[in-house]
Amino acid sequence: MNNRAHVRYDFETLVDRTDTGSAKWELIKEWNPNASKGVVPFSVADMELKNPPEIVKGLQEYLDSAILGYTIPTESYYNAVCGWMKKRHNWDIRPEWIVNTPGVVTAFFAGIKTLTEPGDGIIVMSPVYYPFYHAIERNDRNIVKNPLISTGTSYKINYEDLEEKAKDPKNKVLLFCSPHNPTGRVWTKEELEKVADICLRNNVFIISDEIHNDLIMPGHKHTVFATISEEVKNNMIVCTAPSKTFNIAGLQNSNIIIPNQNIRERYNKVLESNAIGLVNMIGLKACEIAYTQCEDWLEQLIELIYHNHLELKKYIQENIPQIKVYDLEGTYLQWLDFNAFGLSNEQLEELMHKKAELYFDEGYVFGEEGSGFERWNIACPTQVMMEGLERLKKVFAK
Repeated sequence: MNNRAHVRYDFETLVDRTDTGSAKWELIKEWNPNASKGVVPFSVADMELKNPPEIVKGLQEYLDSAILGYTIPTESYYNAVCGWMKKRHNWDIRPEWIVNTPGVVTAFFAGIKTLTEPGDGIIVMSPVYYPFYHAIERNDRNIVKNPLISTGTSYKINYEDLEEKAKDPKNKVLLFCSPHNPTGRVWTKEELEKVADICLRNNVFIISDEIHNDLIMPGHKHTVFATISEEVKNNMIVCTAPSKTFNIAGLQNSNIIIPNQNIRERYNKVLESNAIGLVNMIGLKACEIAYTQCEDWLEQLIELIYHNHLELKKYIQENIPQIKVYDLEGTYLQWLDFNAFGLSNEQLEELMHKKAELYFDEGYVFGEEGSGFERWNIACPTQVMMEGLERLKKVFAK
C-alpha cells in the first residue's frame, strides 16, 4: 500500500451531474419535474465526491497503451484483491476462491439460483436493502422475514425468531447484510457467531453481502462472516466489491469469494447458464489501482463520513428533535425515523420531494419495517449536506 498520509484529498468540490446519465440525478426529474436547478440528491448509494485521483490518473495511463479487448483478471489483480482482504480484514483468501460478477446484486441473484429451488424460503433481516426482495421474488422463492428489533437509535437481531425460521426445512438460505443497509449496523463477532450457530445447526446456507465492509466508523470493527470458523467458511458466499468504497459502481466489477469448491463450481455453472461471463476490463484495472494505491483516500473519506454523521445528528437534535437519528456504525447511509410526525409514507414522500426538495431513498422500499423512515446518503461535501438540513428544518420545524 502507498504511504501518502500527508496528502489531503478534495472532499469539498461538488461535481454537477445534471444530464450526465447519473441514475440518482435523473430520478429527481421523475420525482419532481419542477425541481430547482442544482439540488443534489441523497438517494442511490454512490457518492457526490470526486473519485480518488490515483484511480483517474492510473486509468488514463492504462488507456494510453491498452487494447480494449476481452480481458480476464491478471495475477497482479488477484494479488491486489487478496492483499486488500488480508490487510484490511485479516482474511487470507486464495485467488481461485474469487468469482467476478458485474455487481453484488448479480452475485446474490446467482447465489439464490445456485442454492435453492422455486418455492424455497430465503430469510432476510428486515428492513433491508430492497434488491434482496427482488432477488427472492423474481426467482420464485419466498421471502421469510426475520425483522430486526429497534432500540430507538440502533437495531439488534431477534435470535429466537431466526431459530424458528431456520428450523423450517423449506427455508434454505439466509441472505445477510453486513454491514447492514439501511440501518448502519456493524455486527459484532459475537452476533455473527450466534447467527452462524443457528444456520449451521439447521442447514441454512449464508450469502453475506459485505459490499460496505471497508466503510466502518471509528470505534467499530467489521468481521468478515467467513472468518468465524472453518465450518462457517464452507457454508458461505461472501459478496465484496470496490464499488462503494471508492465510488466506482459504474465500472461493474465485484469480487465474490466462495471458498467451498463444490459450491463455487455450481455457482459458475449458474453464471454460465445466464450468459454472465467476463467483466469490464476498466473495472478490473480500477479495482487493482484502488486496492494498491488508495488506502489513504479511504481513511480520509471515513473521517468525512463520520464528521457528516455527527454534524447531522447535532443539527437535528438542536433543530428538529422529533426526528430520531440512528447510530451510524458503518456504510455512508444515515437512517432517520420521522414517525413522530404521524405522516403516511405517501405524505412524507410528497413533503420531501415537493416542499423540502430532499430526495432520499424512502424507508418503505426496505420493507414495511421502514415505514416512516428515510435513508440519507451522506457521502457528499459537508456543505451540501448542511444545505439539505436547512431545507429540512424549514419544512419540519413548523
